[in-house]
Amino acid sequence: MTDENIGSGAAPASQMEHLLYEVKKVVVGQDHFLERMMVALLAGGHLLVEGVPGLAKTLTVNTLARAMRGKFRRIQFTPDLVPADLVGTRIYSQKTGEFSTALGPVFANLLLADEINRAPAKVQSALLEVMQERQVTIAGETHLMPSPFVVIATQNPIETEGTYPLPEAQVDRFMMKVKVGYPSDDEEFVIVERVTGPPATLSAVTTTEELLAAQRAARALYVDPALISYAVRLVAATRYPERAGLKELAPMILFGASPRATIYLIEGGRALAYLRGRDYVLPEDVTDVALDVLRHRVVLSYEAMAENLDTDQVVLRIMRRVSAPDKVLDSHARIRANA
Repeated sequence: MTDENIGSGAAPASQMEHLLYEVKKVVVGQDHFLERMMVALLAGGHLLVEGVPGLAKTLTVNTLARAMRGKFRRIQFTPDLVPADLVGTRIYSQKTGEFSTALGPVFANLLLADEINRAPAKVQSALLEVMQERQVTIAGETHLMPSPFVVIATQNPIETEGTYPLPEAQVDRFMMKVKVGYPSDDEEFVIVERVTGPPATLSAVTTTEELLAAQRAARALYVDPALISYAVRLVAATRYPERAGLKELAPMILFGASPRATIYLIEGGRALAYLRGRDYVLPEDVTDVALDVLRHRVVLSYEAMAENLDTDQVVLRIMRRVSAPDKVLDSHARIRANA
C-alpha cells in the first residue's frame, strides 16, 4: 500500500480484524456468514440470512452488535405486528393536548429482523423505505436513520406454515442472501464446550465513527473498468442467457437480476478486498461474492423446478460461462505508476 493508503485505510482495517476476532470468541465456525456480515457492514448493504433454527444466526448478529459501540435493536417478526411497531407512530398527550412522535425500534445502527417472513406483507413493506431511503416518514414528517445503518434479516427455509414470502421489491433491497449450514463435528464439539462452560468475556472494540471511516476507506479502493464490465456481463447473462451461449437456460429463468446486482457485485468486491488487506480489487473478490449477490435476484420458472434446478445451480452455470478478466493487475500497476 502507498503511504496515503496506510494513513487512511490500515487503521480501520485493523479495527475490523479486531472486531472479527472478538466475535469469534463467542461464535464457532460460520466463517462465510461472518465474512459476509463484515462485507455488508463495510459496503453499507443489508443482509438476508437463511438457515434452519439453532444455527446461531441470532447469536452471531447479537455478538457483532455487542462488539460494536453502536445501537442495536432486535425485532421478532410475528403475524400480529403492524407497521407502527417497526417505524413508530404519533401519540396524543391528554395533558398537553399535543401529538408527539414515538420512533420505533428500526432506529438503530444494526437492526436484526428475526424471522422476517413471519410478518404479513404490510409489515414487510414498512421496511422498504427504511432499507432503501434510510429514512422513515410519519405523519408527513421525515426522520433520518442513524449512520451507519444495516439490516440483517433471518428466515427459516423449512417451515412455510404461518409465513409470508418476501415481496420481490424487498428481496432486491438486500445486498446479499447468505445460506447458513450445519457445523462440522469438531465445530459442534467446541460449541457444546462454550455453551456449557463459563461465558466468554466480550469487549466493544470499535465505534460507529471507526466503522464509517472503514466504509470510506473501502469505497476508495481501485476497481478496474474490466471488473465493472465483467459485473455487467454477468448480470446481463441472468436476463438473456442465450446471449452468453446458454440457450438451454432461457426457459428456466423468468426474471434476471436488476442493476442493483451489478452495483453490489462491485461494492461487495471492494469490501472483500479491503478485508483482505488490499487497496485494489481482484477478480476473485467479485466472483467470491457473486453467488450471494445473485441467488435471491434470479427468479426461476416452473420448468426449472420440474428439472430440480435451484437458483444456486443456475447462477453457478452462468458464472462458469461468463469468464472474469485476468489483466486487472497490469492496468492497476500502470495507473499507480502514472500517479
